[in-house]
Amino acid sequence: MTLTHPPTIPVPTGTRRLLAAAGPGLVDHERTHGPLPAVGPAVIDEIARAGVEGRGGAGFPLARKLAAIARQGGTARTRGRSGPLVVANGAEGEPASRKDAVLLRRSSHLVLDGAVVAALATGVTEAVVATSAGLAPVVRQALAERRDPVRVTVRALPHAGFTAGEASALASAVAGGPGVPQDRVVRLSERGPGRRPTLVSNVETLAQAALVARYGAEWTRGVGSAAAPGTRLVTVSDVRDPDTAVVLETAGGAVLGDLLVASRLDRADPRRAQAVLVGGWGGTWVPATALDATLDAPGLAPWGASPGAGVLAVLGADTCPVATTARIATALAGASAGRCGPCANGLPGIAEQLTALAGGRPTRDVERLVSLVDGRGACHHPDGVARMVRSAMHVFREDVLAHRSGRCLVGGVR
Repeated sequence: MTLTHPPTIPVPTGTRRLLAAAGPGLVDHERTHGPLPAVGPAVIDEIARAGVEGRGGAGFPLARKLAAIARQGGTARTRGRSGPLVVANGAEGEPASRKDAVLLRRSSHLVLDGAVVAALATGVTEAVVATSAGLAPVVRQALAERRDPVRVTVRALPHAGFTAGEASALASAVAGGPGVPQDRVVRLSERGPGRRPTLVSNVETLAQAALVARYGAEWTRGVGSAAAPGTRLVTVSDVRDPDTAVVLETAGGAVLGDLLVASRLDRADPRRAQAVLVGGWGGTWVPATALDATLDAPGLAPWGASPGAGVLAVLGADTCPVATTARIATALAGASAGRCGPCANGLPGIAEQLTALAGGRPTRDVERLVSLVDGRGACHHPDGVARMVRSAMHVFREDVLAHRSGRCLVGGVR
């Protein structure tokens, strides 16, 4: 791949990449990054070499998604179906994440560039940026400043919620459907709504692709770890109040404790932390004794965790972990689409038992209830709840045992 970054524009250095532009407008964007170069299918290999993985939660390699859509495009047209569609996922249904909102407000043009790169790389002629009603005008304003080689539109989602950002739910909403998770047996890249092969990718992921298209894989890997090259956006907050969130752009593989310190949040002080919920509300609890772990797959592997959506929700030492887990499980049960048994029946049952445990009342076997929903839902929502609860039962084992005997070890905020 031949890179065409304008030689008169300095290449960004350090970890200020996604948020490098001085302002949200096109002038500031191109003053920082230059115009988007012409790209084609070869950029897929460059994205693969750069190691760009999904930033929405699953961490799926972007290049593999792009290659699948490129293959399906010709097949769809041959069979008389509508051509593929690129969807930039800015729904940010994860309650503890604020990174996508920050990115869209500050760097919409980089997201739009990424959607265009994905379309040009795969031979797609249409892209959609799907986001909340509050952010849609911001993206539309950026779009009005541009002239792109593919058709790009903005879709304001009719509702927000945890499952609204699930890929099949988002594709359904963009197509005018109900916006709830669909059958996960059929891949969107093969047949999305309206039988169109559909690529759904997080807005940060696509923004990373736009950087690779300009600067290349070697530049991307100039920061970060081998397992997490480049930079990523991280949301640090008090687990009790997501609105305390601070969004950081950091090198991949940064140390968890260093990120908490960098946030400058009083409630995120590692010295007063009990644990961190990593990845999101459907993520994994990591104890404060492991804050020297790195935010990448190898660093989090001992805890069965992954970076997920880049969320670090801090549990203070004065807060009951059992009550906090029960509260999150209750919220996630209420956020389900209710389309399958594990969501409609299993999640409320788990939340009910955790609430009873938090109150020191007799409970059924929570671990057994978790095993009944894990991997059995119409989408991955129950899997995330199961992962979060299972990790809580392990990391907070002493607290769980105390609650079963009617005591709370914290004795503070519940």
